[in-house]
Amino acid sequence: MPSSNATTDASKTAAPTGGVQSLERAFDLLERMADAGGEVGLSELSASSGLPLPTIHRLMRTLVACGYVRQQTNRRYSLGPRLIRLGESASRLLGTWARPYLARLVEETGETANMALLDGDEIVYVAQVPSKHSMRMFTEVGRRVLPHSTGVGKALLAYTPPEEVRALLARTGMPTATEKTITTPEGFLEALEQVRRSGYAVDDGEQEIGVRCLAVPVPNSPTAAAISISGPAGRVTEAATEKIVPILQEVAQDLSVVLTNNGTQG
Repeated sequence: MPSSNATTDASKTAAPTGGVQSLERAFDLLERMADAGGEVGLSELSASSGLPLPTIHRLMRTLVACGYVRQQTNRRYSLGPRLIRLGESASRLLGTWARPYLARLVEETGETANMALLDGDEIVYVAQVPSKHSMRMFTEVGRRVLPHSTGVGKALLAYTPPEEVRALLARTGMPTATEKTITTPEGFLEALEQVRRSGYAVDDGEQEIGVRCLAVPVPNSPTAAAISISGPAGRVTEAATEKIVPILQEVAQDLSVVLTNNGTQG
């Protein structure tokens, strides 16, 4: 028969969700590190999480031993290399989960549907379902592009603070893809304001002449994600846009439910 002390210790490790509290705390610290740019000090983690320093130190020591966190020479902590493999696998799964929703977009709009993520300063396409039209757009899954010339880039950055957007653009530059490409930070920030007003983003020949793309962010996604349709400008007209955007927004909302499901359904 277990002792009363054992019962007390078990209750201390039980999380309110019925899970293991130390695991929940460890993952919370990893997410806080990611939000802080990937590198933090213990005092910063204590201030943001509300956990005592000894608890944080113990959790970080375990994460370091497992390779998920690395201690720097300046005593600060950074996200570790073992997270890269997990992230790559999760990205592939994200594309798998999104594919039925992209197929629905193709069925309802007739145009090629894409899903893209913000990875560092770049946009990476993680899933695509092609249009059934003989003339259709194609973007290779895994392709990386800069945000300033794409609809998904605008959708992903629309709610990012302007100073962070300017810093990103300063790092990437704003190379010209076509004569319609936005090439100034002011022009791009104005385009983001338009996205916030209208609820969707447009790439009107800015990445490729003759191609029009409509994109929306996936709300509440665990990682910044956007979905889009793209097709010839002759088909993706202003009149078509009015019909397509509500479909995009509805599919994004439905996809959000899948991506934010914590696996608690039984």
